[in-house]
Amino acid sequence: MPVGEELATLGALLLIAYVFGRLGKLIGLPAIPIYMLVGLIASPHADWIPLQLGTDHIELIAVFGLILLLFNLGLEFDQDEFFGNAGSLLLTGGTRIAINMGVGFVFGLWVGWGTREALIIAGMTATSSSAIVTKLLIELKRLPNRETPVILGVAVVEDVFIAVYLAIVAVVIGGKTNVWAIVLELVISFTFLVGMFALARWGGKIVSRLIQTKDDELFTILFFGLAVAFGGIGEILGVSDAIGAFLIGLVLGATRFRGRVEQLALPMRDIFGAFFFLNFGLTLDPSTFGSVLWPVTVGVIMTIVINTLGGQLIAWLNHLTPAQGFNAAAMLQNRGEFALILATLATAAGLDQRLTPFAGLYVLSMAIIGPVLAVNSVLLGSAVFRTKKKKARAAEPSHLERDENIALVEAALAGERDGEIVERAHEGAKRTDAGDARDEIETEIDRAESERLIEDAMRQSGESVDDPSASPDIPAEPIRERQRDPEY
Repeated sequence: MPVGEELATLGALLLIAYVFGRLGKLIGLPAIPIYMLVGLIASPHADWIPLQLGTDHIELIAVFGLILLLFNLGLEFDQDEFFGNAGSLLLTGGTRIAINMGVGFVFGLWVGWGTREALIIAGMTATSSSAIVTKLLIELKRLPNRETPVILGVAVVEDVFIAVYLAIVAVVIGGKTNVWAIVLELVISFTFLVGMFALARWGGKIVSRLIQTKDDELFTILFFGLAVAFGGIGEILGVSDAIGAFLIGLVLGATRFRGRVEQLALPMRDIFGAFFFLNFGLTLDPSTFGSVLWPVTVGVIMTIVINTLGGQLIAWLNHLTPAQGFNAAAMLQNRGEFALILATLATAAGLDQRLTPFAGLYVLSMAIIGPVLAVNSVLLGSAVFRTKKKKARAAEPSHLERDENIALVEAALAGERDGEIVERAHEGAKRTDAGDARDEIETEIDRAESERLIEDAMRQSGESVDDPSASPDIPAEPIRERQRDPEY
């Protein structure tokens, strides 16, 4: 096919992905299964659309997509959260991963494709997609929920597990039989992992000095080159290109330029990542789905059941309610890029070819079922655990209370004194019974303290807050201008 026709075809597929993505948003579907479905529709193995788009022409772009997916995963890794709360996170996330891995490995052996294949299947079923989890938390506006820190903590532990697991799997499926050669590769892999983690933890200032530049174009070339170069180094050292990109993302995420890298890298991740998932869909052969339909069905049911029960374990370990544990389980049900990365590694290593359609159908199923469960988890949880809706409604402020709260905040920002705030609270309380009035007074006094903190924060940020009660004879303390980083 001439280059012009290939470009037109590829552009048309991306536009189709856009249209399907807009439709998927209406029911809460993430982009990953959409891209895979579009690739599957255009697959040269299928006759649904008469397109002759060879995957050889976009494989390199797909590799860039894989590298940027893991690079951004490392970039967004929260080291402070992990090291600051390592004990609790390892207990919660580690227990969940151990259970999923154990059950997944037994399931892989039951499938009967081989021991190394069982190890790959166990990895596919062990962890959720942190990209989908993060998007769902934002889109469903659940960041303030009590279970959200636990969900994010589990995602952080899974990111660490992915790094270690990929390093192990890359060696195990390499086909070497010499025990000492395998041990040497594992030592090299873990030395690389530990060294990069140490650099990320304690070398942020040094790396910041090395990569600083004011030119966005050169800065983009720099971090993209580092991601690709470390992907190659990881491949050479036997830990895979994906984990090499993850580790350099981890290091750059520890510098003072993290926000700037994220701003420039996220659009690149989205477009190159779309090529990765699209290319994976192109490699799928619908005629092979029949041979993996039964294992995928069992795997999906197993994942849903184990993760739902695991949500109650998470709730018990973190002192959450059963309904909150159900919400956490629903949010962590999805599977995504990690399963596809494992399938790509397995195909390159010459393992059972059924792993590719298994991963494709499994990810498609869980990437659709997971978000649907997450969207409806509150309703399902209230039905299963008999959560009282009246209690939830009672906790919400009335329209009158909301109006008073807004007026009180505005009054505090305008400089009213605490006595006036309390007096207004008393006046508002007269409209309620004695018990409610007492509660409202206490609430307003607490709010007054919070408003003082707001004033202090505004003064520190360089904004002036006029206080009409201040004496004109006393000169106001000069506000120091906030120093800005010369890099920006």
